Amino acid sequence: MKKHIPNLLTICNLLCGCMAAYHAFYSSVLCNPEPYYKYALFFVLMAAVFDFLDGFAARLLKAYSPVGKQLDSLADMISFGLAPAIIAMGLLRRSVHHFDFFENNMLLWSLGCGGFIIAAFSALRLAKFNVDDRQTDSFIGLAVPANAIFWAGLANSYSAQLAEFPIIVILLIPLSCFLLVCNLPMFSLKFKHFGWKGNEFQFILIICSAILLIFLRLDAFAWIIVLYVLLSVIKNIFTKK
Repeated sequence: MKKHIPNLLTICNLLCGCMAAYHAFYSSVLCNPEPYYKYALFFVLMAAVFDFLDGFAARLLKAYSPVGKQLDSLADMISFGLAPAIIAMGLLRRSVHHFDFFENNMLLWSLGCGGFIIAAFSALRLAKFNVDDRQTDSFIGLAVPANAIFWAGLANSYSAQLAEFPIIVILLIPLSCFLLVCNLPMFSLKFKHFGWKGNEFQFILIICSAILLIFLRLDAFAWIIVLYVLLSVIKNIFTKK
């Protein structure tokens, strides 16, 4: 029975991803999408929790299986590949819709659907992760859950502002795609011990994230991912010296 527990948690991840994608798509066709972006953020965060728990349960119960590995990637593709792509599509469509030049123009849908490139790069990121033995204790490139949390947090907190400045969304889409597949090492929150030495950046991220959550609440999530990327860059600079 215990061998099925990790897979059950993975399926919960997938179902949360489906709900996040549903609310993300629904928000893309509404004039007042903010409540649905909040639901999308909630389900992306829940998917990330289940994604953590399935791996934790597999290690704890020693219930590894080839089926579980494949199921995990498929669930992640929905929760952290498709869902943020739909969010980006909705943000971009809403942004360009504010400008008369795009009204009743195929460019509106063409640009909007450009957000789906995130799904393509997320699939590539997951495929690279599955065959890369270097990513056991850290990551090479931005992990797909972090990218999904960034887009869900961004939409929840700043969709109205981004509607006025579509260039920001247009630039963020290729940037996030680049971060997914680049060769930049990024630290994970896996602790081999709980001492400060060797875990400095993990502790800095946790402390700063807690402070951001206290003061910004739901508006903190996009900034937490930005902070994570910046800390990873800084860590690499210090490591190379």
